[in-house]
Amino acid sequence: MLEAQGVEVAVPDDQTCCGQPACNAGARADAIAMARHTIAVLERDPASVVVPSGSCADMLVHQAPALLADDPVWGPRAQAVAARTYELTQFLVDVLGVEHVPCRASGTLAYHASCHGLRGLGIDEQPRRLLAHVEGATVVPLPEADTCCGFGGLFAVKLPDISGAMLARKCRQIAASTADTIVVTDVSCAMHMQGGLDREGRAVRVRHIADVLRGAS
Repeated sequence: MLEAQGVEVAVPDDQTCCGQPACNAGARADAIAMARHTIAVLERDPASVVVPSGSCADMLVHQAPALLADDPVWGPRAQAVAARTYELTQFLVDVLGVEHVPCRASGTLAYHASCHGLRGLGIDEQPRRLLAHVEGATVVPLPEADTCCGFGGLFAVKLPDISGAMLARKCRQIAASTADTIVVTDVSCAMHMQGGLDREGRAVRVRHIADVLRGAS
């Protein structure tokens, strides 16, 4: 999809997890080690860093610089990478100025605003603008679209009862929307919500916006 917009895409072979799970768990030393490795890999190329998951983008933009703020060597390096890191829809709309990605889809779409993208990065209108131009599909509002689905990384593991209750509420709102496809910008939300919908026997798909915009089935 990015290449169709004239973007040359390079994917470093030695990139690993950015360290967000370790950061969330309070494993500071592990999170710092992974953040340093990710920064070292990404700073080899001065091009924009495009991340298809809001939670990982937030880690690079906000959490890694915070972890390394007191390090006179790695702090500035983290800030430099953060300054050119963008979530996918943010890059398309705000950097490339693209709101219409030629694609087709069928059925009814509704957008769920993932927490890290919305609250961490301030991403809200960008995905909506892109979805508004999807041919062949109807976009409907999702009630409580900005309410957390209950995943929250380790939150779902440490507090499964609360997480499950939040997921059940989200599934009810999805049913109320009448959408047959829920579109997200974070794969962790997609995994969590799809699991809940499948267990309830609902014939609703949760898709990452990149899959929708490239016309994947």
